[in-house]
Amino acid sequence: MRRRKFIENSALASLGIAAGSSLSFTDKFWKDALIGHGTHQYKIDLEWGKLNNEKFPVKDCHEMVQDAKGRIILLTNHTKNNILIYDRSGKLLDSWGTEYPGGHGLTLHDENGTEFLYICDNERHEVIKTTLDGEVIQVFPFPQESGKYKSKEAYIPTETAIADNGDIYVADGYGSQYITHYDAKGNIKNIFGGRGDGAEHFDNAHGICIDKRNPGQPHLLITARQQNKLKRFTMEGEYMDSIDLPGAYICRPVIHNSHVYLATIWSGDGSEGTGFISVLDANNRLISAPGGSTPEYQNGQLNHMHQTLKVFRHPHDVCIDADENIYVAQWNSWGTYPIKLYRV
Repeated sequence: MRRRKFIENSALASLGIAAGSSLSFTDKFWKDALIGHGTHQYKIDLEWGKLNNEKFPVKDCHEMVQDAKGRIILLTNHTKNNILIYDRSGKLLDSWGTEYPGGHGLTLHDENGTEFLYICDNERHEVIKTTLDGEVIQVFPFPQESGKYKSKEAYIPTETAIADNGDIYVADGYGSQYITHYDAKGNIKNIFGGRGDGAEHFDNAHGICIDKRNPGQPHLLITARQQNKLKRFTMEGEYMDSIDLPGAYICRPVIHNSHVYLATIWSGDGSEGTGFISVLDANNRLISAPGGSTPEYQNGQLNHMHQTLKVFRHPHDVCIDADENIYVAQWNSWGTYPIKLYRV
């Protein structure tokens, strides 16, 4: 099914209108539609980033980052072109990469004025550090020396976070659920988390980032996706507390200014095709959910969230530009290219 037809039919269904009825959602509807809540509302551009899918195919659009030049870098697990590099208008500038069949996590880090990419490949069971044009600088294999893994197959990294001192944190979100903490040379300093139900444990430690919104007191924000939580840890791996987001199956946290943005891959009861975007304020309260229900708190607890309009199928990551527009990459969405949301 073509991308636009799927979205139109899904949107009609979400509003209780039969897809075969005389009423249809035109280009003008999508151009004029607003999604989101309160201070964070957006117009939708479904055409952003569309390319010739024979020359530049995508499989799963997993993650996106923006470099110092303002270029949007997309990671897909299609080995004809694992990396697609766009300008903000959606024009393709460059592409590279044929060796990352499990390309999943993409982190950009500036090291003394030079930017590098960290790619988590969950089929290679490795993290690969590259230049922006694809030259491999360093490979982090499965952490056998930690004593936590009997084989590389038990280690399926999904995300990295890089500290100012060069330390690297790797979330094993599809494997044994540990967070491995390396120094810049690749020596293990610590390993924590792991599978389990306790507050310090994880069920799907899918994403990780370093929260530096409180100057002088950085800490880790780590996704516990199946638990509908963000968990906060010290940089040394000590559990602090959790942020409950009931009904929101969140991917990695992305911090821009004082807000946290999260692709929410499923919602409600976790059914297929129920994604939306989550926006948290400086106090880690959900204030907007483009494509989702209105965030409401009762007695300090967020009401259960769910999708209300099928703009998205499976949002897997977001990238925020200087104008606070959101670029949305999607997993398992029939090879569709990213969607852009313009802040209004």
